[in-house]
Amino acid sequence: MADMQAGIGPFLGVFLLAHGWQSGFIGTVMTVGGIAGMIMTTPAGALIDATRHKRAFVIIPGICTVLASGIVLLSQQFWVVTASQIATAVAGAMIVPAVTGITLGMVGQRGFNRQNGRNQASNHAGNMVGAGLSGLLGWQFGFVAVFLLAAVFGVISIACVMLIPREAIDDDVARGLHKDGSCDERISGLMVLLECKPLLVLAASLALFHLGNAAMLPFYGLAVVDLQRADPASFVATTIVIAQGVMIAMSLVAMRLAEKTSFWLVLLISFVALPVRGLIAAYTISEWGVIPVQMLDGVGAGLQSVAVPGLVAHILNGSGRVNLGQGAVMTVQGVGAALSPVVGGWIAQSLGYSAAFLVLGSLAIGSVIIWLMSASLVKRASSQPHMLAPAGAL
Repeated sequence: MADMQAGIGPFLGVFLLAHGWQSGFIGTVMTVGGIAGMIMTTPAGALIDATRHKRAFVIIPGICTVLASGIVLLSQQFWVVTASQIATAVAGAMIVPAVTGITLGMVGQRGFNRQNGRNQASNHAGNMVGAGLSGLLGWQFGFVAVFLLAAVFGVISIACVMLIPREAIDDDVARGLHKDGSCDERISGLMVLLECKPLLVLAASLALFHLGNAAMLPFYGLAVVDLQRADPASFVATTIVIAQGVMIAMSLVAMRLAEKTSFWLVLLISFVALPVRGLIAAYTISEWGVIPVQMLDGVGAGLQSVAVPGLVAHILNGSGRVNLGQGAVMTVQGVGAALSPVVGGWIAQSLGYSAAFLVLGSLAIGSVIIWLMSASLVKRASSQPHMLAPAGAL
């Protein structure tokens, strides 16, 4: 599913660079797609809470993602690529909360942390294998092979989702509904953040983090390919393989660490990793520099892939708004991720790649400050979950 959802996405930057695009316009296209995904995440979460056909929201968007990636191969016109990125982002916004809801509905709140950890480890393993195969096939046969591989994985993923019995998913548990079936109907959309201050703190911290993080991988790949003349497909595949390999381990570490300490500590470690990563990236733009840079990417992303859904599900358990909350947090996080490529792209084009990496990495210092200042608030909320409360009460 990881490769189906990504399509040609991780290779988009170097693909467009090879077709004469400049970094500023590449970043702009990525930002437009990010904004589209950001707009859809909260409605997607609410829709997953409401629907009793959660499997369909993995299958249909997955097909759309593969088709949208294929369009880029046919035309590299600005508006065609932009439309493709919008479609891919909208489909991706559906898949993430759908998988979260299916998982929660199958294992319940007690089993969610462990199963989500295993899911994320498997997801990162799929990304790693998919990237390795994509790099190999792209090097041998070109970018068309990358798309065809994603399509094959898409068929397999759809078959696997269809094998999950409909009755195995408890739709009430999947949305964190009260045992008596009641639901807090007052809460809708981004209001869930205003009604729960710990979620607002989490969303703001993630927004700053992803404002710096989202553009780091694509532009580091662009920097090395542009300055060092590395092979585009194989180098981008290498960056993904290294990061995803570390993410596998970090997903399992996050699962254990959250059980022994708290989600707060797991997320603090993830935030600290980005400034260090930006510093290293700025001064090691080379083929070997990808190793430490992408290992730190794996630390941050791997820890967050488990801690963020786990913390949100824990805080909102009993509210009936778990997936809505996930979507709202992802929306605010998506603001940062959407702006990151355009910020990084124009800084790189104006001042160079090193300056871009320093600026992007430093943004996560804000996340660290917010997270440290809100330590007691978040820890208290995660230890006493089950009800939404007005921000002032928390």
